[in-house]
Amino acid sequence: MVAVRRVRRTVLYLVLTLFAGLYLLPVYVVAVTSLKTGAAIDLAHMWALPRTFSVGSLGAAWTQLGPNFINSLYLTIPATVISSLIGAMNGYALSKWRFRGSNTIFFLILLGMFIPYQAVLIPVLRVLEAIRLDGTIPGLILVNVVYGIPITTLIFRNFYVGIPREMIEAGQMDGAGYWGIFRRIVLPLSASGFVVAGIWQFTQIWNNFLFAVAVTTPPHQPVTVAVVNIAGSQTIQWNVQMASALMASIPTLVVYILLGKYFVRGLLAGSVKG
Repeated sequence: MVAVRRVRRTVLYLVLTLFAGLYLLPVYVVAVTSLKTGAAIDLAHMWALPRTFSVGSLGAAWTQLGPNFINSLYLTIPATVISSLIGAMNGYALSKWRFRGSNTIFFLILLGMFIPYQAVLIPVLRVLEAIRLDGTIPGLILVNVVYGIPITTLIFRNFYVGIPREMIEAGQMDGAGYWGIFRRIVLPLSASGFVVAGIWQFTQIWNNFLFAVAVTTPPHQPVTVAVVNIAGSQTIQWNVQMASALMASIPTLVVYILLGKYFVRGLLAGSVKG
């Protein structure tokens, strides 16, 4: 039996390694192409490593993407933090302070997760125009915060359901009010929930293209729009295009590499109840 389990495990690992390799093939092509010179790129040698490594394409890509990369940071960090905080407050209210109609409110909030971007694009643009935030980073932050509230509310509500009710009652006996309990008891226990919500929101906002291209105008456009503009130029520089795509994906990769294990732990922490 032990030998059979080892064989099965070995076969499973081989199959998973094969699928992982197939999944990473495009990443390999992007990486090696971005390190080649323009003259060394052709379909016949697409898979080959560069004979001479060149970082010129990376420099050229950064020259075009640099300002937009900074715009994405200005967009993603505040939008992630604000939507996570609002989701935490919503989850706290809906899980620990049940009131009449709370389930209906929670259901209505979750409906926002299922509304396609395209369905609300024109109303969003009209609202931003009315409040004079159209074409700006703050306007795009507002849109991503509002669209992120349903998923962050769901994450934190499910996470807070696992906090014992006795801790809330103990805080009340000590004289703490609604916000005092949230600040002193609930928030210190919310690290895993913030990691899950933060990683999810950071990835979604950083990679979003539709709202970015519709809401903002130059020079306030995020990096996703700049990457598409480079790819749509008349002169095709494959190494520069691949380098720009690689650079645009680095922040989300770094976030997952550094916080991936905490992301899984946070998901499991909120999966017992809710």
